[in-house]
Amino acid sequence: MTSPLDFGRIQDTMQIRVPAPRLPEPWPEPEPEPEIPAKRTGGRDRYLDLLRALALGRVVLYHNFTWAWLPLVFPSMGVMFALAGSLMARSLSRPALSVIRGRLRRLLPPMWLFGGIMITLQILDTWGPGSDGHANWWWGKLAFWILPLSNPPYAEDLPGFGFLEGTWATQIMVPLWYLRAYLWYVLLSPLMLWALRRMPLVTLFTPLALTIVMGTFFADQEFIYSRVWETAGDFTMFGSCWILGMAHQEGLLKKIPQYVVPSIAPLIMVAGFWYLQTRPVDPAEATDIETWPIAQALWSLGFVAILLHVSPSWDEWPRRLERWNGLVSLLNARAVSVYLWHNVALVAAVPLIDLLWGVPFFETNLSWLLASKWLMLLVAIPLIGLLVLTFGWIEDVAAKRSPRLFPYPRRQRGKRRADV
Repeated sequence: MTSPLDFGRIQDTMQIRVPAPRLPEPWPEPEPEPEIPAKRTGGRDRYLDLLRALALGRVVLYHNFTWAWLPLVFPSMGVMFALAGSLMARSLSRPALSVIRGRLRRLLPPMWLFGGIMITLQILDTWGPGSDGHANWWWGKLAFWILPLSNPPYAEDLPGFGFLEGTWATQIMVPLWYLRAYLWYVLLSPLMLWALRRMPLVTLFTPLALTIVMGTFFADQEFIYSRVWETAGDFTMFGSCWILGMAHQEGLLKKIPQYVVPSIAPLIMVAGFWYLQTRPVDPAEATDIETWPIAQALWSLGFVAILLHVSPSWDEWPRRLERWNGLVSLLNARAVSVYLWHNVALVAAVPLIDLLWGVPFFETNLSWLLASKWLMLLVAIPLIGLLVLTFGWIEDVAAKRSPRLFPYPRRQRGKRRADV
């Protein structure tokens, strides 16, 4: 007979052991959703930097070769004004007077340095109050070298120190109209931005309409050679490009259907090209769009509209373009200096090449090279570099930066080139 104690032991050995219940596994955490890139509020847009560098390069090529097709391939002036308008609109988020003062501070010191040297050279080359019809107003007109509300005065014909062309000053001063137009755009930008936000289409096309009216109904009037008319003509010719740059910065181009700009911009360019082809020209020479304001205004506006429509807004360089970062950054850091001094280099290249004509070997065997404008460009490029190296530091001073002789971006180990 089994005792109670034995029965308890048997019961313990026969007890079924149930495994402990398994806890449910936790749900996998969801992957974070990709962040939507925020609207650009600062920093450099490498796409715009690239356009500015291309525009500067095209200006140098045009002033060297004077090829009539270059402004059609890339209308530098319209592009440069559009980029400046975009930057101006971004800056006007601050008080307008401080923005205008900052723009003038960046523009005027490089011009003052350039003007001081050029005026001195012209005076040494016999220029003065009694030359070129400046007898009564020579000293007064010099004020335009301080604030270029109109074209600063310069000599039209000089002895040239015995080795330069008599028109050397005229050739060097060609770029000054851009600074004058830029100054007026800066001064009137707060008003243009105010109008753009209220009447976008009217504001955008008003300068273009004024250019057409001025070039159609007043082309044969004597007053078109006055300072006021000349200033107004340049302002209206590229005014729509400046305002288009503002519209790009304001995001207005993103608010219209994507097909509108690619559909309308080519038609505007075709209208400009058609107008150019209908102008009376010398059959022996190619028609230059830069001599016809209506054609240039239409072509530039259409071209700039396409560039800004494509605008990819690069915060960093695409890999295939990264190799150009140094050159593009350098040109952007010294844009005003390159623009002001490049014609000095082109003029100075001529007497340097003339020295080679005195060498019998070059005159006999390489006369084709000495007469080539390609050689002139090859001589001018290092001269431009030397002039920018010598005088470009003024741009750093004007921008309240530490002066640098050569603002080429340095490559950090393991990183892309640092921005300028």
